[in-house]
Amino acid sequence: MANRHLSRVIVMQSLYELDFRPRATIFNIAKRNISAYQEECDTEYIEKSLADIQKKIDKIDEIISKAAPEWPVEQIAKIDKTILRVAVYELLFAQKIPPKVVINEAVEIAKIYGSENSSKFVNGVLATLYKQDSRYINEESKIEEKSKSTREIPQYNEELSLLDLHKEV
Repeated sequence: MANRHLSRVIVMQSLYELDFRPRATIFNIAKRNISAYQEECDTEYIEKSLADIQKKIDKIDEIISKAAPEWPVEQIAKIDKTILRVAVYELLFAQKIPPKVVINEAVEIAKIYGSENSSKFVNGVLATLYKQDSRYINEESKIEEKSKSTREIPQYNEELSLLDLHKEV
C-alpha cells in the first residue's frame, strides 16, 4: 500500500531541490527521489501533484502572499515555502484530502524539515486559508446547528421511574 506521507515528502523534496537546480526538470528529480522508495510511495500522486503545482505555482505563491502579507514569498525560507506550496495545492486545488489532514501533514513535515518556528508559520498560513474556505464555513455552521439542537434533559419527577426517564433522554 502506498504511503501518502512519504509521497508528500518526495513531492516537497523534489520541489525544494528544483529551487536550487532550476535547469533540471522536476520529473528527473522526482524519478531519482522515487527510486529509493518505489514500492512504498504513490507514484501517480507524486507525478500529478508535481505537474499541477508547477502549472499553478504563480497562483499558489500569490495565495501564500495574501495569507502571509508581512512575509513576501521571496523572503520565506525555501523549505517553508515549498511545504506551503504542496499544502496550498492540496488544500485549494486538489481538495480530495480533508483540510485538517492537509494542515496536520504540512505542520508535521515542517517540524521535521523546517526550522524551530516553521511549523507555527505553516500552521498559521494554512489556518488563515482554511478559515476562508467554504468547507470551513460549512463545518462551522454544522457545529453551530448541532449545539442549538441539543435536547433538554427532562426534569425528574417522582411519577417517572428511572427507566422512563432514561427512555425520554
